[in-house]
This record gives sequence, C-alpha cells and structure tokens, in this order.
Amino acid sequence: MHRESRTLPVPEGLAGMRVDAALSKLLGFSRATAAQLCADGDVTVDGKPQSKSDRLLDGAWLDVTMPEPPKPLMPAEELVEGMDILYSDDDVIAVHKPVGVAAHPTVGWDGPTVVGGLAAAGFRISTSGPPERKGIVQRLDVGTSGVMVVAASERGYSVLKRAFKERTVKKTYHALVQGLPDPIEGTIDAPIGRHPSAGWKFAVTEDGKPAVTHYQLMEAFREASLLEVHLETGRTHQIRVHMSATGHPCCGDPMYGSDPNLAQRLGLIRQWLHAVKLGFYHPVSGRWMEITAPYPDDLAHALDAVRG
Repeated sequence: MHRESRTLPVPEGLAGMRVDAALSKLLGFSRATAAQLCADGDVTVDGKPQSKSDRLLDGAWLDVTMPEPPKPLMPAEELVEGMDILYSDDDVIAVHKPVGVAAHPTVGWDGPTVVGGLAAAGFRISTSGPPERKGIVQRLDVGTSGVMVVAASERGYSVLKRAFKERTVKKTYHALVQGLPDPIEGTIDAPIGRHPSAGWKFAVTEDGKPAVTHYQLMEAFREASLLEVHLETGRTHQIRVHMSATGHPCCGDPMYGSDPNLAQRLGLIRQWLHAVKLGFYHPVSGRWMEITAPYPDDLAHALDAVRG
C-alpha cells in the first residue's frame, strides 16, 4: 500500500522538543506510533534519520512517511454454531444470538459475529451503516444471549434504526438475580457511566447517561428471583449495573458482585440474563411483531437447579 509523505518546516514553538513528542503534537499521532516511525527510519530532519529522543531545530525541514491508515474492520464470514434464525423476510432478520458471539467486529474482538454468521449463511444484509456494522440496528453484549434483529434492506435499516432511537421497540429480558428485590416490582432510574476506578466496567454515576430499567418478579426462590425486565434505554451492561446497584446482581456475574459459590452450584459460567422477546413494528408492512427466543441450555439448567 502506498504511504503518504509529509514535508514541513519545524514550527518555532516545537524547536528543542523531542521528535516523538513533536510529531504527536504536530500530526496527532500517539507517542508510541511516532517512536515506531523513528525506529523504522520513516522520520528525517534535513535528510538525516531521527531517533525518537532527538531534539528538533528551529527552521529545519521535517520529512515523515505517514503510517498506513487502519484497515476497516470486516466481519469474517463464518457460520456461527447455535445461532438460529427466528424470523426472516426481505427487510428484517431476527436471530437467536448465542453467548460468546458479538453483534459485529470491534477492535480486539476476533471471535464470531452475528453479521459474519448471516453472511456465511447466505443472507443479504442492508449495506447501510459503517462497513463493520452494516445492517446493525441494535446490539447485545457478547455475554448475553437472546433475540437480536438485523436489517436486511435499506428501508428496514432506516426505519428500525429510528425505532430503536425513539424507543418504540419493546425489549423484554429475563434475569435471574440474587435475593428478592424490594419492592418486587419497580423502576430503576439511575444514570450509567464508566466505573470511576475500573474503566472496563460500568456503574451508576452522577455524570452518566440516563438509564431506565423496569422490572417485575416472575418467580421467587430461596436464594434467587426470576425477573421480567423492560428497558427504556439501552446502555452497556444496563441490567447488570442496575440490578447490582440495588444489591441484587445477576447470578453468575462476578464482575458486578455476584456470589461465585451460588454460580458454581447453578453451573453458571456467565450471567443469567436473556433477551427473551423483541416487539417492533415491521419497517414495511407496519404490523406489530413479537419475536421470542427460548432459554439456552445453560440458563435452563441453572433455573432447574435453583428451583430444586
């Protein structure tokens, strides 16, 4: 691939600065990228190769061979074991997403994806959206199973995307949580943001994004409760964060404070959380549709175990 070169005079304000720091300020690279360019011989001043710790001289000419632009993330077309098609037509595809499958490719994820699995199975997906997220109008976390809808046509994409944004889609989850919530039916209205001391997870925070979760008790057991949950918003880890904040984390969810001993007794190696139903207006016919997904084997087994 052809790499672009940039030649420019060293600005007065950067004279005397280290090369890696100056490149970071001047061209927006990370310091690590700038250091690697120097190590590869891609940075010269007045024709002389520079090391990252060399100092720039005022008025000298800086020549930089720019790094290759990042390659677009493209889904690997491979069949996804256990991903059943719950409904499909020319505009909409509804799948039962298994645990351990991402909706679409992301940086750092090289596992199976819904879009890759659909492509491998011969389904046409809408071309709308970024290359790695074509057809994606909603997402489920990698660790959550259940109903997920993908747009098959351009009209399907625009109408469904708007429906999710305007919250006219009815999202129903079932969650097995520790203990018994009090009250047994209620609404959790608490903003969610990055955890202040652990950026890889989320928490209820004052400056977070608005998040609203409605829940009601379906069944109560000695150590846990089965809840039906409806989401008004769709924040990352929303149900897991909100239930944890009330002192009733999802069973099998140690990241958010569940009891590992209970998870072991129930045979759980992931959180007991399932997107059981999705209701929406069909993007072309306008008829109301409800797609349901049965419990996967691991969640059904855990439910049998907690019932005793």
